[in-house]
Parts: sequence; structure tokens; C-alpha cells
Amino acid sequence: MAAHRKPRRSPLGRPALRTAATLALASAATVTLSEGSGHADPARPARTPAQVEAEIDRLYEEAGAATERYNGAKERADAARAAYDRLRDEAARRTERLNTARQGLGALAAAQYRSGGLDPAVRLVLTSDPDQYLERAALAEKAGDRQAAVLTSVRRELAALAQLRSESAGRLTALRGHEADLRRQKSTVLAKLAEARTLLARLTAEERARYEAAPAATATPRPGGTGTRTGGPATRADRSSAARGPVAGRAAAAISFARAQLGKPYVWGATGPSGYDCSGLTQAAWRAAGVSLPRTTYTQINAGRRVSRSELAPGDLVFFYSGISHVGLYIGGGQMIHAPRPGAPIRVAPIDEMPFAGATRVA
Repeated sequence: MAAHRKPRRSPLGRPALRTAATLALASAATVTLSEGSGHADPARPARTPAQVEAEIDRLYEEAGAATERYNGAKERADAARAAYDRLRDEAARRTERLNTARQGLGALAAAQYRSGGLDPAVRLVLTSDPDQYLERAALAEKAGDRQAAVLTSVRRELAALAQLRSESAGRLTALRGHEADLRRQKSTVLAKLAEARTLLARLTAEERARYEAAPAATATPRPGGTGTRTGGPATRADRSSAARGPVAGRAAAAISFARAQLGKPYVWGATGPSGYDCSGLTQAAWRAAGVSLPRTTYTQINAGRRVSRSELAPGDLVFFYSGISHVGLYIGGGQMIHAPRPGAPIRVAPIDEMPFAGATRVA
């Protein structure tokens, strides 16, 4: 019977079996290592710290550009909301006047009802007292004029309310569009910053500290920057500003305000007082000097007279990157005060650490 058959012997002996098992395990381990080594693919070597830092810089630049678009969208949304609120307030005032006019019409109608509803001319004819006739004639004429005025007022208020309601509907549609744009820009900023934080976490503590300190502590060129120049435009700007003597007037007030903010954090979309983004800082600094600047970098660059790099003087606004997505306040000597990026406080830095795009003198 099958149950009593002798088990078949393997053609391999025990030593051979052990060898085969060892080879099988080694093969499995090799396969496992091969499958798990996608992150260490020789064709795609791991990025060096310098490459990671360059990528972080790119993300921060893109986040800065998105922040300025967010600032612009917020400015438009705030303006649309203020206009909508003004229309609502005006509609409320018009409604109150309309109700008052309607109450006046009601009072006239009640008076006519109490008088029997007779035509004023008929009532005058029926009176037997000439003096009373003349007096009532004058009153009737005044009442008629008043009624006509009230009716005119009602018609005017109704037309105004219809116009306000139509305009308010348009403003509300615009407001909702600006708010949707605001949400999109905010989402873009947050996504870029989250990606930058993820990359920062891959650096060692020492690399991260060096990355954060480099723009303020040294003049070492950052990825995408130009590096400090000796005898280039920055030096010419320094000689030019020195020839003008000490900084005074509104420029001095703006710089003094900016210096008082040193060490405060960069906060995207913020205009102070506890934190700022780049254009929020320059706007606040010049506001302290009595000059009103628009909110965004790409509008601030058109807020004054354009100046060349060799003409730079303390107080000028200096702009960076091809998209005009960053701004600082020039203080002389090739240096500026600016709010760099999240995680980096407001600081003094060389204007050569980023690609220079232009400058504007606002006062």
C-alpha cells in the first residue's frame, strides 16, 4: 500500500542539501537587497548637501514668488471686501430712508381716510366760511406738494436700492473670485515650504546650521547668487553713497525702523509688528518714514524712480530674481536689510547673495 512505501531518497546527499540551502538563502538575500536598493540606484546617486541646499534655495525662491502673488490676491480681496461692505452699508441707509418715506405715505393715506376720502376741491367748495376756504386751500396745496415729494423720494430710493443690489452682486462675485485665488496661492506657498522643510530635515544639524547662517555670516555665494564682488558695482555704490554724506531725512527714518526689526522672524504674508515677509518689511519701513508703498514686490518696484546699481543710495529698494520676487532695503556699502525666508530672521546681508533685478528710489 502506498502508506507503507519507503520515502524516496534525494539524489543529493546531506552535505549537498546544506550547500543548496545556503545558496538559495544567499540568492533570496541578494534579490531582497536588489529590490530594496532603489534609493541607492547607481544611475541616480544621492544628492550632496550642496545639491540639497540648492534645491531648498529654489523652493524658497518659488515660495517667495508665490507669497508675493498671495499678497497681491489678498490686497485685491481686501479691496473687494471693503467695497462690498460699503455698498451694503449704503443699501442699509437707503432702506432706512425708504421706510421713512413709506411711513410718510402711510400717514397721508390715513389722513385722507379719516377725512372721508373726499377730493380736496370738493371739500373746499362745501365750506361756508371763506376764511376757512382759503386756509384749507393753502393746506391742501401744501399737502399735495408734500405727497408728491414723498412719492418722488420713494421712487428715487427704490431705484437707488435696485442699483445698489445689482452692484453688490457684482462685487460679491469679484470678492469670491479673489478669495478663491487667495486660497490657491496660499496652498502653493504652504506646499513649497513643506517640501523645503522635508529637504532641510535630510541635512545634518551641522549642515543645517551652516545653511541658515551662510547668508548672514559670510559673503559666500549662494546657489543662484553672484557672490561678493570686490571693486564691482557694490563698491561703486559704496563710494557714491559715501560722497553724499550721512543718511538723513526719510531714508534715515526707514533704515532706522528696519534696523529695529533685526532678528524678528520671517513670516510669509506678514506686515508686522512681530514678523514680516520681504515686501511687508520694506512697506512698514517706509511707512514709518511717512511714505506709503504698495504691498507687493512687483508693485513696489514701480513706486518710485528706477536707479542703476551704480547709483544706489541708502534707503533705495533693491529687487532680486527675474520675477521680482524679493526685495530688501539698501543701507550702503553693498549691504541691505531684508527678511530672507522662513527660518531665517530679518538680517543684514550683501546684495550680491541673490541675482540682482533692479532698484527704485521712493523718496
